[in-house]
Amino acid sequence: MTAASTDDRRTFRREAGLVVNEIAQGLRTLDSGVGWFSGLAPRAQQEVLQEVTGYAMQAHITSADGRAGVARSGVKPTANPSVMICMDPPRYGFAGLPAAEHATAFRVLVSVFAVADTRRRDTDCKGACRHAWHNLTAATE
Repeated sequence: MTAASTDDRRTFRREAGLVVNEIAQGLRTLDSGVGWFSGLAPRAQQEVLQEVTGYAMQAHITSADGRAGVARSGVKPTANPSVMICMDPPRYGFAGLPAAEHATAFRVLVSVFAVADTRRRDTDCKGACRHAWHNLTAATE
């Protein structure tokens, strides 16, 4: 792998992280984020799904987060990504879903992450959070 491709990958991961965290914090609409995601090549969509899966795992989503996120996503509770995220424990193989389900998986994953991350910002990080991704409003002012 060349330095340029490593830099490009790092830049892409930063962009994806920013989009997802903006959605989670209400600074970007879910529909806008899905529009961004839908414009990506299929391989890039898989990479974003893997990245957001990692965020969801780090946020320690609960089954209640899964149900609340699915309701927030606007995706049917019977859709594959909805069922996967609401399992106990959740199934995280979203990047392995058929390409036709990637946008739906993104919508569900980001919505569930938003619920779990909001809970964490309101409990674990309340008052003295130094996570840059939890302070996007302060960073953009």
